[in-house]
Amino acid sequence: MDIDLRFFATFREAVGEKEQTRTVGDEATVGDVLTTLEGEYDGLEGQLLKAGQIRPQLSVLKNGRNVVHMAGAETALDAGDVVSVFPPVAGG
Repeated sequence: MDIDLRFFATFREAVGEKEQTRTVGDEATVGDVLTTLEGEYDGLEGQLLKAGQIRPQLSVLKNGRNVVHMAGAETALDAGDVVSVFPPVAGG
């Protein structure tokens, strides 16, 4: 099945593009996708997951809803889903 991925700020720089469409398995989870991304892009290695869980300072959205309010890294994906990955935001 196909899903859309959206990247922001430093993650966009690491991936080299704002959006991409990916084909994933029917049983894929958000964690599966993040694991794959960490393995493919040097700039993302160790930045998305820690001990199999989404790093607490990140915002990962599935169709505009934070996955922390779903099943976290175990959130199931469906065809056509949009997963957005935001790095930590510093302000001042």
